[in-house]
Amino acid sequence: MKPERWTRDALDALDLGDAIVVHDVRDAAGQVAITRGSRLTSADRDRLRGLAWEWLHVVRVLSDDVDEAAAGVRLARACAGDGVLAGQAGGGHWPLTAAHRGMLSVRVDALNAVNALDGLAVYTLPDEQVVERGETVARAKILPFLVPAVDLCLGEAAADGGVVLVRPFVPHRVGAVVQESLGSSALDRFHRSLSEKLAWFGGTLAAVHAVAPDTEPIAAAFRSLRRQVDLVVVAGTRAMDPLDPAFAALAHAGGRLERIGAPAHPGSLLWIADLDGTPVVGMPSCGLFSRATVFDLALPRWFAGLPVDGAWLTRLGHGGLLTRDMSWRFPPYRPRLERGAVD
Repeated sequence: MKPERWTRDALDALDLGDAIVVHDVRDAAGQVAITRGSRLTSADRDRLRGLAWEWLHVVRVLSDDVDEAAAGVRLARACAGDGVLAGQAGGGHWPLTAAHRGMLSVRVDALNAVNALDGLAVYTLPDEQVVERGETVARAKILPFLVPAVDLCLGEAAADGGVVLVRPFVPHRVGAVVQESLGSSALDRFHRSLSEKLAWFGGTLAAVHAVAPDTEPIAAAFRSLRRQVDLVVVAGTRAMDPLDPAFAALAHAGGRLERIGAPAHPGSLLWIADLDGTPVVGMPSCGLFSRATVFDLALPRWFAGLPVDGAWLTRLGHGGLLTRDMSWRFPPYRPRLERGAVD
């Protein structure tokens, strides 16, 4: 594009074709008569004579320029990966929305490569945020009124495969092992709470084994569940006690403990294990009743097919202070209530 400054005295001699006004032009009453971004034609000459201006800033379209509208559509489509839809422009932005409920995945390197190019801007929600169908997960914007075609092509190439994707939640069957020491009232509450959370992802609580807090009954429950479910949840464990029967039972059933504890709160006493290919997660029973713990950060990953392992738990320390201000990180199990509010 070629910038030009026009004066009122030179208006009659100017070629108005392929010129775009970069600021609003107002009438004598101060009302906007020509909005910024408008492309002028020779028919606008008389209109400009009747408006109150002394000079105009315009940019003239060159042969290798792509205008904002066309460039925005192309950039948005290039940035929309699987599970993301590119929408119509509004307010100078092109929204990218989730096609379904799921977990947002941001290709940060691709995002940075696009944003390194002059005139292109894409901004997103944080990586791994849980999103609803129709939720805006990112926006694309063309900063100038014209962008060189070469830069736009580079941006499209950098975004190849999409900058933002939404991983769908895959329904899973979940089993639970609960130590009978919880009591019937707490057991009922646990059942309701966990069932509500799983249903939000499309999962089901397929079986609950309430067993004595001894090694063999818990091991028997593990052996039974690993052939029925995709994930085992263990309630009522004492992670700080290495002699907790759940740990011995896991070994007896052929399982392997992967990690105890997470650098985040609440939920720091969560532990994870592998039971012959079936993931196992353990928590104190109180942690499973709440809607804002490490467990509620892990659940979306399991249902989205992402690993919940020691490496992921290690990374939780950054942002692991799970206060009410972090409520956006949690699934909105109960839409009518505050999203992810700490119980």
